[in-house]
Amino acid sequence: MSPSRPTPLPEAYALDRKAVRQSFDAASGSYDGAAALQTEIRAQLLDRLKLVRLAPTAILDLGAGTGHATKALKRLYPRAQVIALDVALGMLREARRQRSLLHRFHRVCASAFRLPLRDRSVDLVYSNLMLQWCDEPDEVFAEIQRVLKPHGLFTFTSFGPDTLQELRRSWAEVDAHTHVNHFIDMHDLGDALVRARLAEPVMDMERYTLTYPSVMGLLQDLKAIGAHNVTTGRRRGLTGKESLAGMQRAYEASRRDGVLPATYEVVFGQAWRGEDPAQRVGTPGEVRISPASIGHRSPPGT
Repeated sequence: MSPSRPTPLPEAYALDRKAVRQSFDAASGSYDGAAALQTEIRAQLLDRLKLVRLAPTAILDLGAGTGHATKALKRLYPRAQVIALDVALGMLREARRQRSLLHRFHRVCASAFRLPLRDRSVDLVYSNLMLQWCDEPDEVFAEIQRVLKPHGLFTFTSFGPDTLQELRRSWAEVDAHTHVNHFIDMHDLGDALVRARLAEPVMDMERYTLTYPSVMGLLQDLKAIGAHNVTTGRRRGLTGKESLAGMQRAYEASRRDGVLPATYEVVFGQAWRGEDPAQRVGTPGEVRISPASIGHRSPPGT
């Protein structure tokens, strides 16, 4: 029995998908200069991938951004066909800089909600800090399950609910508009993986804290990476000077040792696509284990 869906988000926290695309298009040129945290998490996710024995022939970098992970995946699996997919065309233009004769990959502009790939065509889906921009993870996970081959792996990161908690609290003291995205809980993401028929989900979480001399430094970094407020409950038009000053005063309550913290809760997850039912053999309830699989982590069903 699949886990039940969580309570739907208030309409105010629904994401404007067109605004998401436009925001990352606009930030494509400034993204790399401000993406220190994203770079660190990308390196950790790639390191975790190295611990899994895989020999993929087709890889999808979902939400590839400026293509640094795509290049790293091609370096890690040189014989694989690697696809950088992103909703923002500007990001994919920047990703072209990562291509070379030794590290060729394809670039595709498309939505994670509708992948332009055949069923069972990909061995590995890698996604670093993209899922927080998808407020309907069930739809995205269903697409990932569809394009994965049997025994294919999905590995990802996303932001959890405590992300930017200081900024959220500070804005809440000023007005009732939504200023920070709602980030999906690790357990809800795990349940969504199960509902999508992705097997053996493994989830864990780590916290990171960035520090700034002022709130404006944080806001400038968020703008540079395209992390604008794109919730439907956001204030339309420019934020007034009084509101901005009120938020800054409220944020000052978080100052420690001369700096202001910005908390990020990072969810790491992975899951496998199991065998298609038609491919299963043997007696119901029987588990077959090959001698070669003992001592290392293998996909489910081996």
